[in-house]
Amino acid sequence: MDIKPFAVEMWMNEWELKCDYNLAETCVESLTIEELLKLVGKNETDLSELLSMKMTYGDIFGSDRLRTAIAALYEKQSIDNTITTHGTIGANMLVHKALVSRGDRMVAVVPSYQQHYSIPASIGADVQQLWLKEENGFLPDLRELSALMTPGTKLLAMTNPNNPTGSLMNRDMLEEIAYLARSVDAWILCDEVYRGTDQEGSGMTTSIADIYEKGISTAGMSKAYSLAGLRLGWVAGPEEIIEAVSIHRDYDTISLGMIDDHFAAIALEGKDRILERSQAITRGNLAVLSDWVDQEPLISWVKPKSGTTALLKFDLPITSEEFCLKLLKEKSVLFMPGSALEMEGTVRIGYANTPSILREGLAKVSEFLAEEV
Repeated sequence: MDIKPFAVEMWMNEWELKCDYNLAETCVESLTIEELLKLVGKNETDLSELLSMKMTYGDIFGSDRLRTAIAALYEKQSIDNTITTHGTIGANMLVHKALVSRGDRMVAVVPSYQQHYSIPASIGADVQQLWLKEENGFLPDLRELSALMTPGTKLLAMTNPNNPTGSLMNRDMLEEIAYLARSVDAWILCDEVYRGTDQEGSGMTTSIADIYEKGISTAGMSKAYSLAGLRLGWVAGPEEIIEAVSIHRDYDTISLGMIDDHFAAIALEGKDRILERSQAITRGNLAVLSDWVDQEPLISWVKPKSGTTALLKFDLPITSEEFCLKLLKEKSVLFMPGSALEMEGTVRIGYANTPSILREGLAKVSEFLAEEV
């Protein structure tokens, strides 16, 4: 199977350990196990639970304890509507493999995580792209979407909150999108890995799985829950899709690590405290970033409503890759070039890391921009 190289992941693989200020990272500042236990009201003695854990394959679909905690993140999902995966990246891969066949028509809302258009294209699907536009606040134009959702469309794939722009589709817009999908009997796959980081209110985005009878939510422990090292994600949706995913999952996953399952369950049972921390970081850091953008004449943006990333447009006569490589070499600051997202003329910043790193990194970027004028 031929597939297009995964540009974002290739960039991170090459450069993320070669900088002092990683402003390309998309996870909310990662937790240590000690910090996790303290946040959820446990202590080091709780680690003794692991000593008697026999290292078998464990529960194949994920422990009942974990899947109960996952189901509790949704309004209408039960344990039977969930299955665990190797990160959200595994969840997305499995859904695309389970649903999409050669010749199927699907619509991908872009920019997005590259999985959602490159995997179906590699299978041989007819992938139609709906491009988000700055003038619409990087929200989908529903008239354009309606024109693309023709009879026979198998799947609509999107991210909400959006990666890389940080735009957020509210419940009303999701209901309208569900109406369009229902009219052609299409599935909706919504990558909701940033769910829980909205800038206002409870912070918890409405899930497509709770809105639409053929809605599929994928998510995981990496972004909002600060536990990327667990490599644990999930699919939530109709039992029909869980069964289809499980067939493919037997070939490449079998089950997840029991230790990962254990700590993910602990975290999700204490989700309110973890998300409170995440929202404090993302909301505080976005305010810092917003003040910085306001005083940088070469930078413009659409301010994010959620997530951990923003798309910054720069006014310099160089490509985004040239911008990022020069910034890295001269100031040891890492951004993601917009070219990796098919958004040339921009860079993606991840703003959910340690506040001091963000502030110091942005000061270095200001130096760089001043020197480029």
